[in-house]
Amino acid sequence: MSDVEIRPAAAADLAAITAIYEQAVRFGTATFELTPPDLAEMTRRFEALTGGGFPYLVAALQGGIAGYAYAGPYRPRPAYRFTVENSVYLDPATHRRGIGTKLLRELVTQCEARGYRQVIAVIGDSGNAGSIALHARLGFQMIGTHPNVGFKFGRWLDTVMMQRALGQGGSTTPEV
Repeated sequence: MSDVEIRPAAAADLAAITAIYEQAVRFGTATFELTPPDLAEMTRRFEALTGGGFPYLVAALQGGIAGYAYAGPYRPRPAYRFTVENSVYLDPATHRRGIGTKLLRELVTQCEARGYRQVIAVIGDSGNAGSIALHARLGFQMIGTHPNVGFKFGRWLDTVMMQRALGQGGSTTPEV
């Protein structure tokens, strides 16, 4: 989709980002949140990630926001500082148009440029074939499934773990 612009997210995008995430929380299993966060909370999360130097991107399409993606800390302990976890969310009207691929590809590029060595995808719901296929297309490998760890919409849900090396991955010692 050539008319999609992938760019850094800005404060002005947060209302659209909040609306996209609200749909994912209310109607989907990609996230295990049960109550959609409001704009103030999404702003706090955005500022924490961007203030920490993590990439946060949007897909701009026809004057609106079609989706967003970001990377954040995988875990808080210092030994994990070269590993990030990614998230990708799309407006439901824009699924299956290649927007998620463009977002994730640019996110991976930006994570590599920042010196991260591994990116982890924690995919909500093992039935989320679209997200699993997206990550596989971009070189993520399946590393495991945590069965029945979330309970949403009256049923147990799995999380699928996928991982991709960035740059030299674990083959060399990172600059510390």
